[in-house]
Amino acid sequence: MAETTVTSTAKTPGRRKILIGEVVSTKMAKTIVIEVRRQKAHPFYKRVVARSKKFYAHDEDGTAHLGDFVKIEETRPLSKLKRWQLKEIVRRAALITPVEEQPAS
Repeated sequence: MAETTVTSTAKTPGRRKILIGEVVSTKMAKTIVIEVRRQKAHPFYKRVVARSKKFYAHDEDGTAHLGDFVKIEETRPLSKLKRWQLKEIVRRAALITPVEEQPAS
């Protein structure tokens, strides 16, 4: 007898990409800009070269601040540039209070 094999037609969803980077801008409403830095060896010179790329991510509650390290997850297109959303804040930025200059008397 011939054996029959049953193949599943249901597609398994792919994993969404996750990146970690530093927040460099929070000036837009519900949007943050994250800079992801990575180091890669040069193909010919074998020297380590730093590369960076900026990603726009959706921050619904506005919880991320400048200097925070955040984890972002790939999502459906939300606008012309936004294809990521904030997943969690990995490390908060240190709070630095500006030093007030006293007028010369």
